[in-house]
Amino acid sequence: MDIKKAKEQIKNAITAYFTKDERGHYLVPLYKQRPIFLMGPPGIGKTAIIEQVAGELGVGMLSYSMTHHTRQSALGLPYIVHKNYGGQEYAVSEYTMSEIIASIYDLMEETGVKEGILFLDEINCVSETLAPIMLQFLQYKVFGRHRVPDGWVVVTAGNPPEYNNSVREFDVVTWDRLKRIDVEPDFDVWKEYAYKAGVHAAVLTYLEIRKTDFYQIASTVDGKRFVTARGWDDLSQMLQLYELHGLTVDEDLIGQYLQDKKIARSFASYYDLFNKYRSDYQVDDILAGVADEEIKERARAAGFDERLSLIGLLLDGVTGQIREVIDGKKILEQLMQVLKQFRVQAVKTGKAPGEILEQLRDAQADKLAKGRKAGSLSADGQAQGETLLGMLEEDLERIAHSEDAMSAFGLLKMDFDSKVKALRQSGEEKGQLLHNLFVFAEEVFGDGHEILLIVTELTSNYYTAKYISEYGCEKYFAHNQELLFYERQKKIMQALEQLDLDGQTEDEIV
Repeated sequence: MDIKKAKEQIKNAITAYFTKDERGHYLVPLYKQRPIFLMGPPGIGKTAIIEQVAGELGVGMLSYSMTHHTRQSALGLPYIVHKNYGGQEYAVSEYTMSEIIASIYDLMEETGVKEGILFLDEINCVSETLAPIMLQFLQYKVFGRHRVPDGWVVVTAGNPPEYNNSVREFDVVTWDRLKRIDVEPDFDVWKEYAYKAGVHAAVLTYLEIRKTDFYQIASTVDGKRFVTARGWDDLSQMLQLYELHGLTVDEDLIGQYLQDKKIARSFASYYDLFNKYRSDYQVDDILAGVADEEIKERARAAGFDERLSLIGLLLDGVTGQIREVIDGKKILEQLMQVLKQFRVQAVKTGKAPGEILEQLRDAQADKLAKGRKAGSLSADGQAQGETLLGMLEEDLERIAHSEDAMSAFGLLKMDFDSKVKALRQSGEEKGQLLHNLFVFAEEVFGDGHEILLIVTELTSNYYTAKYISEYGCEKYFAHNQELLFYERQKKIMQALEQLDLDGQTEDEIV
């Protein structure tokens, strides 16, 4: 299955494992919870989806690569205790708590998170001395005498044998105790993640043209040649940072992430061309609705690859603007909850307004710190939390001279209302960008497939899809109807092509 379906399977399984009865006991006890085993080739995002699941469920996460562990660190160190059995004293070996199990308890103590995911990567590549211990752990969730705490789900991952010579095959007894999920790379699914993660437009448009370059692993006389989803993701981040600092992106840099010379050379050539398009096409003018006729004529005469690159640039420009609105709304929703708490405490406690707001700010800072440490907050959630703290600092200055809590609340609400108004206005302005995008596409591309491609990309893009669902876009909805009709027509044609009409009469077909 693809990585999106795998994520859904994992999320649903963990949700089921966390279900409790009316007495607060887990319906599936720990010893009956099958560890989830995520099997798939390297670099397709197995670790990333576990992090996403933890963030979306708001639970803790601890991650270990088992190839880095020894028997002692996993099992614990032996020590001698003296016990009396039937009047006779014996020296007995016991083990200190495993480093892995101890880390779970440490995280629970430090963050207050009681439920979480213990993620053990490369589980089928452990050393020979550690293998029996790991097999026992997968069956009983126990290292030595110490068990994984209730409320912690074990998720593991590994590569198939063809990708790693160190892989150890599990026996049937072990497989029968695991919940195995096999994952394969899929560009169209990864693209949804890429839009949300802000992957560089050059990467997305290149892979749209050359999907076969998305994931490749091959053995040659010179060794392994490979390109993975992780490589594209990491390269994207480096491209953005190099552009930020005005540094030169060349084939040498690209080859450090895309370890296939042919693909690295191909993308390096495309990246240079992409930058030329970015310079030649005045994207800001197009989205502002003031593109000159020369730009339109060039777009009309452009070949398929150039048109696709232009669409990628336009979608990237729109997404960057719309993301500010979507993230801004989430932050204001959190700020609203803090102000509601301020009002309640202002009425109940009679404390000074500055003291109330300081306590609420400290609570948010503590929540952010614990969420970051526990792994229960996504990168976006952390960024939003930091922005919220900045707003609360500004609010503290705003009410610094207020002695009455309710009058201070009035000042805070007035500022909040102005922020909401500004966000609403910004949202409407972003809608005009979308409108101008469609107007340009209609004028330049006419009835071509480019507009249907734009609709498809806007639908699969997390930020634009969320924006359109909340703010609407008349031209999107109009063209989306055309897309639905086109997809229905295409399915009908495909069905007809599969029919064997040789020797059949019209009456027989009917």
